[in-house]
This record gives sequence, structure tokens and C-alpha cells, in this order.
Amino acid sequence: MISIQNLSKTFPPPFPRLKKFFHLQVKPSVEALRSVSFDVQTGEIFGLIGKNGAGKTTLTKIIATLVHPTSGKVSVKNFDSVEDEVKVRSLIGLATAEERSFYWRLTSEQNLMFFARLYGMQDKSARKRIGELFEQLDLKELAKRRFSELSTGNKQRLAVARALLPKPPILLLDEPTRSLDPLAAENMRQQIKSFNNVSILLTSHNLSEIEELCNRVAVIANGEIRAVDTPENLRRSHIQTQTVKIYLNSLTESVLHETLSDFLLDYTVEAEKDFLKLTFTREADDDMLGKTISFLAKKKAKILDIETEKATLLDVLESYE
Repeated sequence: MISIQNLSKTFPPPFPRLKKFFHLQVKPSVEALRSVSFDVQTGEIFGLIGKNGAGKTTLTKIIATLVHPTSGKVSVKNFDSVEDEVKVRSLIGLATAEERSFYWRLTSEQNLMFFARLYGMQDKSARKRIGELFEQLDLKELAKRRFSELSTGNKQRLAVARALLPKPPILLLDEPTRSLDPLAAENMRQQIKSFNNVSILLTSHNLSEIEELCNRVAVIANGEIRAVDTPENLRRSHIQTQTVKIYLNSLTESVLHETLSDFLLDYTVEAEKDFLKLTFTREADDDMLGKTISFLAKKKAKILDIETEKATLLDVLESYE
């Protein structure tokens, strides 16, 4: 649905000749993206994660035809984002984190009607569609309120409603749950999951949200794509060790030390009122956990609970910085 091939974007310094004339410092060019390549499949929710300044928003704007690339190519349903930009815009719904294109003195309903007319929608069908979106995104109570009176979170929801107006086959959602309260954020995630036959490129700083929603994830750092895979595979490939906590009783602390000291080199035992807590570090996917449980079973220990550390996408991000 979206194909990105060797995409690069460099922002030159503003007014370099004028600054040189007045002997002002000219800042160097900023390379925002460098040789970025990946595809988004039909019906896929594709996540893009990276720290501030990594290039996420610039990439989103290039796909939406708001910014032209310095080199490389973006194709949307086989239409070039530069040569066929009008066609590409008709296929994309864009909702950005810091929306500035709404008219502050118009109501929410008036704003959406204005943009519906820009999309070429007839008033009757536009009103019907706007009513559906207000119902879907729980915005009915805000229909008659001016945009300037809305909270930041409600402005964000209205931006998503506008992106959905023409029922586009592709959505670009830049931090769609930013500034939403926990309940509204969860409702938005459920809405995103419910979009059928829509390809979604989703950027977010909420890594648990990316893991919940996305089929695949691209990690971008310093303008480069460092990895593309499923969230699970990314976690597996970038965690080297795992912390294990075993809670047990029916065994004394001294016997536990005697049992484990021969094969566990790095472990701690904490004595609580009714149980012992054994903590150790192991290589991911080795047989140390199974071997420890086997030894404890031979000593008639009663295992109450086992906790294992789960790698997160934060580990992945930090490994690429």
C-alpha cells in the first residue's frame, strides 16, 4: 500500500546568502532522513518508533505530500508522492499531534463541514458522515462548541475525525492518543483496531500502545531505519539477559544456598515472613530456569510463583541510540 525506497531529506539553512552578507553565523544543513526504505502492506497497522528528532514526523509529512524528499521515492498504491501528489492526497487521511489547520472561531461541526467540502463531499452526505464520526469518536457533545474552547485531547480527537471524513484507505496517525485521558486513549486504541481494510502508519511515544496495536514496527534513529520486524521479534533479538524471581517455601535458606551454589553463580535469596525470594539472572532462552526448578523439586520446595522480566521496545530503542 505504501512503498518507501531510499528516501532522504536534507533541510538547508534558511537564507544562507543573506546571513553571509550580514556576517551572521550560517548553521549547517540538517539531514532529517537518510536512505529510508520499508513497505506498509494492505490492512496492516505499521508502527514507527524513535526518540524526538529521529525523523518520524518528517517521514509522515513526506508520505502525506506536505514535504518533498531530497532524494528517493514514496509510492502510495503505485502513485508517486511527488508526480501524482493530488491523487496521493485523495488516498490518505492525516492526523498530526500538533494540529494547527482548524479554524478556532468555528465549531467542531463547522470545521468538519468545511474540510468535507474541500474533499468534494456533498452537504447531505457530509452531514451524515460527520454525525457518524461524532458518534464513533464520542464527540457529539462537542459538535456546537468552538474549536478554541476544546481541550488539547479533544482537538486531537477532532483531528482524527477529520482524517476519517472521506473514508481513506490509508491513515497516517502521528501520536493519536497524545494528551488524551486514559479512558479516551483506550477508546481511541479500540477504534484504531476496528478500522477494517485500512492501512495505518502509526507513530507514538507510548511503546506499550505500539506493541498492542502494530503488526510490524520500524525503529528509526538519527534519520535512519535501524530495524523492521514484529514487536515480539524485536524484543527477542535485543535482550541478552533475563531476571528471574522465584517465590518458594518449605525450604530453609541454608539448604537453598547448598542446593544452588554449585550451578548458579549470581543469585540472591531474601527471607520474607512466609517465603523465600530467589532472584537470579540468566541468558535469555537458556535452560537455567528449568534446571533450577528441577533442583528445587528434588529438595521438596514448594514454588509459590515465578516472575520473569519481559523485554520491552524501550530496550530496543536504547540499543540503537
